[in-house]
Amino acid sequence: MIAASVTATALLLAFVTCACGIVACALVSRTKVAGVVAAGGTLSSIFLMLASGAVLVSGRSFEASLWVLEGWGRFTLRMDALSSIFLFAAGVVYLSSSIFVKTFSTTRPGNREAARRFGVMYFVLMASVVLILIASDVPLFLITWECMSILCFLLINYKHRERADRSAGYLMLAMSEAGFIMVLIAFLIVGNSAASLSFPALAAAGSTLSHGALWAVFTLGFLGFGVKAGLVPVNFWLPRSYTASPSIFIPVFAGVTLNLGFYGILRLNGDLAPGSYGTGLFAIIVGSVTALVGILYATTESDMKTMLAFSSIENAGVIVAGIGAFLVFRATGHAVASAIALTAALYHMVNHSVYKTLLFQGAGYVEAETGTRDMDRLGGLSRILPGLSAVFLVGCLAISAVPPFNGFVSEWLTLQALLRSAILGSASIRIVFALCGAALALTAALAVTCFVKAYAMSFLGIRRGTWGPQAQRNAHAPFPLWFLAVVCLLLGVLPTYIIPILNRAVEPMAQASVTAALVPPFFTATATNQQLPPAFLQDFHNLGAQSGGAVLPGRGLVVLLRGGEQNPVVFAMSPSYSLIALALMLFLAWLVISRWTRERAVVRRELWAGGIPRLLAEMTYTATGFSNPVRVVFQAVFRPNITEDTRQTVAVHFRTAIRRRREETPIVDRLFLRPIRDAMAGVASILAGMHHGRLNMYIAYVVGFFLIILFLYRVT
Repeated sequence: MIAASVTATALLLAFVTCACGIVACALVSRTKVAGVVAAGGTLSSIFLMLASGAVLVSGRSFEASLWVLEGWGRFTLRMDALSSIFLFAAGVVYLSSSIFVKTFSTTRPGNREAARRFGVMYFVLMASVVLILIASDVPLFLITWECMSILCFLLINYKHRERADRSAGYLMLAMSEAGFIMVLIAFLIVGNSAASLSFPALAAAGSTLSHGALWAVFTLGFLGFGVKAGLVPVNFWLPRSYTASPSIFIPVFAGVTLNLGFYGILRLNGDLAPGSYGTGLFAIIVGSVTALVGILYATTESDMKTMLAFSSIENAGVIVAGIGAFLVFRATGHAVASAIALTAALYHMVNHSVYKTLLFQGAGYVEAETGTRDMDRLGGLSRILPGLSAVFLVGCLAISAVPPFNGFVSEWLTLQALLRSAILGSASIRIVFALCGAALALTAALAVTCFVKAYAMSFLGIRRGTWGPQAQRNAHAPFPLWFLAVVCLLLGVLPTYIIPILNRAVEPMAQASVTAALVPPFFTATATNQQLPPAFLQDFHNLGAQSGGAVLPGRGLVVLLRGGEQNPVVFAMSPSYSLIALALMLFLAWLVISRWTRERAVVRRELWAGGIPRLLAEMTYTATGFSNPVRVVFQAVFRPNITEDTRQTVAVHFRTAIRRRREETPIVDRLFLRPIRDAMAGVASILAGMHHGRLNMYIAYVVGFFLIILFLYRVT
């Protein structure tokens, strides 16, 4: 009861704070809007984290009835463990982003109305996101989903400056509406046999649907929510819209609204109308292809925001691949494996929200300081922005899945979940898992290449652009970035505390405890209480698995999946102990080097650079040059159109310059959009040819139409 009252009070206070923020933003002057957003957004975020945290700690869902709308039924709210995880992640992102609005630059909107519009829409979007995650009936869910889509469009275009920005916003809105229609049809199919439009009634009806109806619901829901999640082939809007989004909105856009697509897929296809293993295979294939395509384009992109947008597509693919593995394992009766896969997907969703928010905020500061996002023109930023350089490095390490940061844990769990396909009986399913696992492994390798390029070409080396005079040295990074960097580290080194929290949502859906499966109780197990086999326990105690148990709560610091007698350990890791070992090794290395070089005299001489008096910026690597090997290897994917312009001088034998212009059509546009566009253009041309102004032909059309109707009537 205490947890329920805490949740209800915190939710009420969050909505009241949003309402007060809306009123305040509409009334205060432009210069004070940023303070209102920072204060109101921070307070609302804390209330949201408190409400969702109470549900996750207590394990009890919160339910409330609102009002009855004639023809629609009763609007109801329900916050279970699944929605609480998404809501807590949204609270962390909103907390950081609200302060970011203040510290970044709130006077950038060109006029008073623009600043006010942003503040009002910011709070309305926050309330809409919360209602989407706690709605327990179809009408309320769809109404708030539509509000969220429209608000995202308005926040992308709230300054109305560039035509390209407006077109990107309209494209996003059009795709959102198409996805909304597909989701609506999916809910109608399930609701057709349900007693009401509440989620519990839909869950009861979903178990009675035919195989064909389940596939229809899955396909429509998966693609409809996949629009928001950025999945192939309905993600062509995402890079354009992310690039066009204002720097003060893009962290919320990428760290909160993207997750709503995953929530919709899990809620509809994992909870209300669970399908067969075939739907899971479809999801894992789409997720793997999405991840690989996304990271390929991210690696070859030189615009920092566009690169991060394609990286969001890659991470969306990793998450959906984990969801697909969960659906396959659950449908085939492997509860523990399905729990591991779903845990990996949820863990990666939370991780992506944190480090992608950090990176987009960092990219916003880079653009504000230098006036450009082009990594070909950047370089040397670590000298003038050392604080920003440090936190951006943390984000790059986290998204590259480098321990001890959070991306490593979730990607490692995802790959381990795919390797569990060995327990499946069908050889064809195992082959699909193997191919998708190989695609995700390649994706992980390319992600390292991508963010080595992003950091090295932007923050290391020498300046390559003309932005130097306008950039001022700033040794400190703003608080929101440091906050997110610390969260990245904590999520990376404390997986044995995060997994039990995620288990609150995983266990009801997978019908197995991932805590019992992955977090052995090395802190509490003894030879007498029989929590673990004595020989197994003794072996790991000899390795130090019980270290810290006297002062730390919980079950232990080791993530481990036990096997049989022949293979007692399937996989194991401990980022916590690894961090301690890494710190000790670095400290010992520092001691050895400092003692070894203590007596040496430091002599400074001019650096020899191959006989060149001074290394010029034109002689250094650019982001484009760094990623060119990837372009060459995967040229069949990119299919570029290269135009060469060569200038010649004496005797037409000596070239002074070779200019190449590379134009690439994204593979989604080339394989999906262009054929559809060409087909529609062909149909339109045929119809246009029929409009030639000849009365006799028009009469013939009418007669022919009636003859067809009579024939069909006769046949039926």
